[in-house]
Amino acid sequence: MCTPAAGRGRVHLNVGGRVFETTAATLACAGRDTMLDTSWNASHDDAAGGGGGAAAEYFIDRDPACFAVLLDLLRTGGLHVPPGVPEATLYREALYYGLLDRVRAARLGDFDGDRLRLSASVPGRAPGDGTAVRAAPDGGCCVAHGGAVRVYNWMLDERRPVYYPGHAPVNDAAYLDAATLLVAARERPGRRGDDGGVAAFSALTGGLRHRFRVAHDRQPRSFTAGALAVDDGGGCRVFASCKGRFNEYGIGVWDANTGEQADFFYEPPGCALGDADRLQWLDGTSTLMVTTMFPRTDSSFISLLDFRDKSVVWSWSDVGTPASLEDKHAVHAVVMEDGRSVCVINQYENLGFLDLRSSAGGVRWRSRSKLATGGKTKALISEEVCYPKLATYGGQLFASTGDTVSVFSGPDHVLTSTLRGSQGGAICDFSIGGDRLFALHSEENVFDVWETPPPAII
Repeated sequence: MCTPAAGRGRVHLNVGGRVFETTAATLACAGRDTMLDTSWNASHDDAAGGGGGAAAEYFIDRDPACFAVLLDLLRTGGLHVPPGVPEATLYREALYYGLLDRVRAARLGDFDGDRLRLSASVPGRAPGDGTAVRAAPDGGCCVAHGGAVRVYNWMLDERRPVYYPGHAPVNDAAYLDAATLLVAARERPGRRGDDGGVAAFSALTGGLRHRFRVAHDRQPRSFTAGALAVDDGGGCRVFASCKGRFNEYGIGVWDANTGEQADFFYEPPGCALGDADRLQWLDGTSTLMVTTMFPRTDSSFISLLDFRDKSVVWSWSDVGTPASLEDKHAVHAVVMEDGRSVCVINQYENLGFLDLRSSAGGVRWRSRSKLATGGKTKALISEEVCYPKLATYGGQLFASTGDTVSVFSGPDHVLTSTLRGSQGGAICDFSIGGDRLFALHSEENVFDVWETPPPAII
């Protein structure tokens, strides 16, 4: 809520034929660089000496119903949308006035997995199965399908799609920032240098910005890029798992701004880095978690890499571990937010934890996630091959199993909520960011959007 400064004069705005009376101070609450925060001329307010003259009237050729909602937002800080005002129209008008961020902040509460509500289900617009969904920092998202990445803004309007050069199949995508999308693609046999690798695109226009090249012995090499990660601690580095034609397996590193190669971590014996299907940068320890999970390989591997001295500071593998019904291969992993442990999940929906402070000991398995889905999930996984995924956000742990996302809270990771959205089948991927959770379903590439409603105004 904005508190108008004393002594600021009245302003009449004629919006689409409907006259609104407000003050210059209220309009200034819109903030700098917005359409409404103009230098309203005080000489046009009340007549000299104040109190006697008529306020100036300004004409704006826009939707009056939406303007009424936006003006009330500036006055009260609350967003109250009448039934007759379409949300898409309101967002369009908010964008015109420069108030879209204010509308978004008022519409969404602080992200809380236990209070999430399904807000939209967006049908897919591409043939074939979706590979990945990634949340954008500004509340939008992207969905990778084959050789294309479909990009959506916060209003869930589709922007121009991103196509990797040569329409190479996409393995992963990541947001460098709200305006820049990174794409990792698979090299195809018989093609040389024109497909595969990593590239940066404009998330707004879909235009190619630059390619991230790999050179060995000063010679450019073609490669397949797998998983992506970004050093979000200010290092401005992009990481990707790389698999070349001449056994150049490892993790490539590039300068995010220039696209120039900065480093390359060659795959040591016993660490399957080039085939990694998940990377996670750990700002607290300046290390990179690299995971290569079943069924991509016969066994599961997790490593922590320190690029400062090119060392593997911690590693784990289930090679040689007896596989029983309750102790199968890990299929996904995530470092917990306290940086002390890694959570893994297997194809039987068991959660397990590994202690990052010790190289000894195995996985401490638990089966709390089974409480969320029961027997239905196994059938979905069996039929549609959608393996469980994990994420952490705001101190909570999230796990997708079948068509459900389970939420675990507290130091003991107690199951506190379950999210089951559209009838799009099993969840093949999900992502959290921009105060939203996006869940990509296997059938028809439908993705659900989950939001936390703002607290009630008393």
